[in-house]
Amino acid sequence: MEFIQVMTTTGTREEAQAIARDLVGKALAGCVQIVGPIESTYRWRGAVETSAEHLCLIKTRRDLFPRVESAIRERHSYETPEITAVPITQGGTGYLAWLAEALSSPA
Repeated sequence: MEFIQVMTTTGTREEAQAIARDLVGKALAGCVQIVGPIESTYRWRGAVETSAEHLCLIKTRRDLFPRVESAIRERHSYETPEITAVPITQGGTGYLAWLAEALSSPA
């Protein structure tokens, strides 16, 4: 089983919490950690912008990524939200077993 960590940022803590509850409630994520506020600097429409955001760290399976991405887009307020993923190549045996179980629970 391959696990990934998906990342997205939101403009408010409330939006991050809504995304987290939706993903965990649908068993698309075993855990979502919300970090922030953080400061993001990025180029948008030709200008350098800086914003306060909240970072969601979403633990899931690689095969669930399309559904996770779709669920994030449904609730996200940004025109072009960050939705990126990195593989989880190592992890504690107990934690990974718990994650596998959490992701197999009926939604």
